[in-house]
Amino acid sequence: MPRVPASPPPPSGSDPAPDATDPALAFPFIGGRPCLDFVATLGKRHGVTPLERLPDPAALARWIGEAGLHTPDETAPLHVTPGDLTHARTLREAVHRLVRAAMDGETPEPEDIAEVNAAAARADLAPQLGTAGPGSVPPLHWKADRPGPAALATVARDAVLLLGGPLSARVKECENPTCSLLFLDDSQARRRRWCSMDRCGNLAKVAGYRNRSRAASTR
Repeated sequence: MPRVPASPPPPSGSDPAPDATDPALAFPFIGGRPCLDFVATLGKRHGVTPLERLPDPAALARWIGEAGLHTPDETAPLHVTPGDLTHARTLREAVHRLVRAAMDGETPEPEDIAEVNAAAARADLAPQLGTAGPGSVPPLHWKADRPGPAALATVARDAVLLLGGPLSARVKECENPTCSLLFLDDSQARRRRWCSMDRCGNLAKVAGYRNRSRAASTR
């Protein structure tokens, strides 16, 4: 199975920081599973230059927070190291190759299995209940001595559970040829085609309408 080119190394201290407000770097959370959302942090996989949404440790910390795998704490912000970023990218691509192998009916690479298993064996996040008033539902928090690596272990365990169970047969790739997002088709008829109607689905509808209009105008 072809491998996605390795992402460039994290920027050095002299490099300008990437703009986290760039819409292209926004994280899509439409995969239906944490591991598929994590795979989506590398976008445009079919293009000449894939879109790296984890260009630096700060971006990884932001993904962990937006994925709900870390409770924001202004007094103790999530600390992610360059080593955590390297591990995250390696894990991400191993998960992607394993998912693609399952989708294509191919034999997975042993080193990818070993990578994901090793990450899943590490200490993951522990769910904790916060305080709540009478009649209120206690809020859920996640706790770990090292939240960054623990969040990656949680993602790896989600990948193991997905690939080791029947739901792996429901993983699909968006039918938009310029999109590479993977998602879990949980629709009743199992006929979902797009990663999201708000993204590629509406684009396909607009393109289809324009094609029909052009065809009608030539008749």
